[in-house]
Amino acid sequence: MIRKLKSGEYRLYSRKKDPKTGKRRNLGTFTSRAAAETHEREVQYFKRR
Repeated sequence: MIRKLKSGEYRLYSRKKDPKTGKRRNLGTFTSRAAAETHEREVQYFKRR
């Protein structure tokens, strides 16, 4: 899940909520949406290796 921050950057969050905190885990902050989408694909790849 990618969200745009007030600073104009994009942050990648995990799809599921963290059971310990009840919030989504931060998986990185990126300057462009394309970079965030690329990283999300990389994360999915390594999750299902």
